[in-house]
This record gives sequence, C-alpha cells and structure tokens, in this order.
Amino acid sequence: MTTAAQAAPPPSADSSGDPVALRARAVTRTYGSGAGTVTALDAVDLDIARGAFTAIMGPSGSGKSTLLHVLAGLDEVSSGSIELEGTEITSLRDDALTRLRRERIGFVFQSFNLLPMLTAEENILLPLELAGTRVDRAWFDTLTSAFGIADRLDHLPSQLSGGQIQRVAISRALVTSPAVVFADEPTGNLDSRTTEEVLDFLRLSVDEFGQTVVMVTHERDAAERADRILTLADGRIASDEDLRGIRTPRTAPQGQEQR
Repeated sequence: MTTAAQAAPPPSADSSGDPVALRARAVTRTYGSGAGTVTALDAVDLDIARGAFTAIMGPSGSGKSTLLHVLAGLDEVSSGSIELEGTEITSLRDDALTRLRRERIGFVFQSFNLLPMLTAEENILLPLELAGTRVDRAWFDTLTSAFGIADRLDHLPSQLSGGQIQRVAISRALVTSPAVVFADEPTGNLDSRTTEEVLDFLRLSVDEFGQTVVMVTHERDAAERADRILTLADGRIASDEDLRGIRTPRTAPQGQEQR
C-alpha cells in the first residue's frame, strides 16, 4: 500500500507566469481513415492554469468532449503531446496511465455514478481504496463538512436527496487531492436549483481549496461561473475569454442546508 501518489515534477508556467496544471501542444485527434477520416481536434495548443476554473464550450461536433477526454487520458491523441503537471501522459503505458488517473485526476460525470450498495462515505473513499492509498481523515472531514454531508455519511444513495448525491460525487472527485478535476456536462440533466448547487460547489473547490477544474458544458450561464471560457469550433479553439475580474462574485453555497 502507498500513502500518496508519486511526487510530480514542478509545474511549468504559462505566458502570464501562472503555474500550469495541464499543457497540450499540437494535439490532433482523428477517427477513421482515408476519405472517411474525421478530424475531431486539429493541432490544439492549450495551457490550463493551476487553481483555475476553465469551461469548454462549443456546438455539437466541435471537439469539446474529445478535448476533455484526451486531456484526462481517457482517449488517445493521434499526434501531439499532453502534460499533467510535468508528466507527459501521451507517452505512458496503459498501466501507468490508469494509475495516474486514479491518483492525480478526479471526475464528475453527468449521472454522478454513485454505487447504490455503498454508503456515502464508502462512495467518497472508493478512489482511495482502488488506488491502495491511505485515507487522509483530516482532508476527508474538511470536504464533507464544507459540502454539508458530514451527517449523511452512513446513508445509501437511495436515502439521499438529489443535492446531497451531487455533493457526495464532487467530494469523491476531490478526496484524492487530484491535480485536475474534469467535469463532463455535470449539469446536463439537472433542474435549475440543483444546477446552481453543482456550480456553486465546483466554484467552492477552486476558491477555497485551490482545485484546478476543467468543465465541458453547452450552457453559457454555467460556463460564466468559470474563470475562463474556451470555445471550440471544427476542432480548434475559436475564442478564449478571461473572466477573472469580470465575473460577479456570488454568495457562498450553504453547505449545511439540507435539500
């Protein structure tokens, strides 16, 4: 059993001097061959700042989901390179890439994907169990307190409200202290109230814990909760908006309120 992931090399910095969590260079992803070749990503260059909330938007077929998948090591690139805090993930063997995803990447999915037979606490701690990593109880307590679920840890998902379920899912993504959390359309199937909760807690993870978050969304209102919006078109970055200093501060989420 290990007590922590291997130490990552020191992160490089982008042109503004901010430390970089993720770096993509000339990343291309194609599917098919010959006349049927489809280019999902076309020589994308990108730096994602550490401790920032980045939203990726674009119409259907723009390449936004493909970009998230290759950045997270869930899909291969056809050419180019991707670095996660100094580790080039595009050159890793499958077993090393699997270990990196478990130890250094967190995921929040549209459906949240809690296991119904496990309690809230067991669901949150599952990534640590799979990685064979010791639980940092102080960090676990900090997360569950901040997200208002400390008194629901012995409950099964069927005994939780929709708001509590998404808090458990986000806590699970953060429990390994990952380099980056990827959120793939996390508000896609939610009502407006729960959508706001999800965005509030993703925002909280950045502002309070310094977490790097990359979120794919088709909703402009959701994207505007981020520090930066990247818009893709035809596999390329069509626009890059910096919202820092523009985004209106919101009241902190009420983590203790039960929904």
